[in-house]
Amino acid sequence: MLAIKSPQTYYHKSGIRAQVGEYIAPLAKHIAIITTSRAWEAVNPELETSLQAHNIQYRVAFLAGECSDEAIAEHTGNVKAQGAELVLGIGGGRVLDTAKGVGNLLADVAIVTFPTVAATCAAWSPITIVYNEAGGHVRSQPLTKMPVLVLVDSEVIANSDVRFLKAGIVDALAKWYEFRPYQQKNRDSLALNLKVQAARFAVETFIEFGQQAVEDNQQHKVTTALVKVIDANIAVAGMANSMRDDFPAPGVAHALHNRMTHQPELHDWLHGEKVGYGLLLQSILENNGGAPDADLLALLKQFDAPLRLPQTLGDRAETLQAMAQEVKFSAQNAARLPFTLSATTILQALEATDGHF
Repeated sequence: MLAIKSPQTYYHKSGIRAQVGEYIAPLAKHIAIITTSRAWEAVNPELETSLQAHNIQYRVAFLAGECSDEAIAEHTGNVKAQGAELVLGIGGGRVLDTAKGVGNLLADVAIVTFPTVAATCAAWSPITIVYNEAGGHVRSQPLTKMPVLVLVDSEVIANSDVRFLKAGIVDALAKWYEFRPYQQKNRDSLALNLKVQAARFAVETFIEFGQQAVEDNQQHKVTTALVKVIDANIAVAGMANSMRDDFPAPGVAHALHNRMTHQPELHDWLHGEKVGYGLLLQSILENNGGAPDADLLALLKQFDAPLRLPQTLGDRAETLQAMAQEVKFSAQNAARLPFTLSATTILQALEATDGHF
C-alpha cells in the first residue's frame, strides 16, 4: 500500500498576495481568515485589495495562542457561525495547523494555506500538530482533508526574520536523517524509499543554495537561491511527509522535539531549532554515544541550530533524566531502527552534548 496525501495545488510566486482573490474566487465567495496581527500586516494591503476586487466576503480572526484543541474548537465554531465556504490560514505553523484543523472538521469548508515564513512544512504537511496552551506537544493529528491550495509569496518570506528560514532548513534537513536509518531494516518499502529520495533532494538543495539563500533573506532580496530553499522547506519536506504505507517511520528528532516542548526553558526555541538539537542527539545515538556525524554537525552549525541545552530550572541531572524518560516512541517503531533508542541511551546523548559543541 502506498498513500500520498498532499495539497491539490502549490503556487509559489513573488507578490502572489496581490492575486489571492483571483485564486480563491472560483472556490468560495464567503471565507474565514485565521491569522496573527504580524502575519496580517505582512500580506497587506495587497491581499485585502485582491479579495475586495473579486467580491469575496471575509472575516478575520486572530489566533491568540497555540494550535490547541480549544483554539481549533473556538475557530471551528466561528467559521460555522459565519457560514464560510473556505478557511484561509495566513501565518506560521501554529496558524496554518489551526486552519487545517478547522477545515478538517467541516466537511463543506475548503482549506487554503498561505505561509508568511518558511520555518516548517506546515502549509503542506498532512498533519496538524496540537499543543496545550503552555506550548507542550499533545499529539500529531492526521488530516482526512488537505488544502486545495498552498500559496507562497517569496517576497513576504524574504522580508521575514532570517531565523525562520534557518529553522526551516534544519527542520527539512531532519527528514533525510530521520527516514534514512529505517532503510537498513526495510529496503522494500516504496513509501519509505520515496520519502528518502525527496528528503535527500532537500538536503542537496541546502548544501548548494542554503548559505546564499540565508544571505539573500538577510538582505530581503528574492533570488533563485531563496526560492529554491523556500520550496525545499515547504514543498519538498512536505512531500517527504506525505508518502505513507503500512510501516510507520516516525522521526526520532521530532519525537525528541515533542518532549522538549514541555521544557519551559526552551519555549523561545523555534520548532526547527528544537528539531536540530534532536538531530544532534539522534546522531550521537546512531554512533552508540560517540561523536555525531561530521557532515550533519557542520550543517547544524552553518544554520545556527542550538547544540546544547540552556541552563535548566532545578537540578540539571534530574531535568535531563526526566526528559529522557518522557520521550514518547513506541517499542514497535524503535525496533525498526538500527540503533538503540531508550531512556538510558537518550540520557547519555543529552549528557554528551553538555559543553562539547
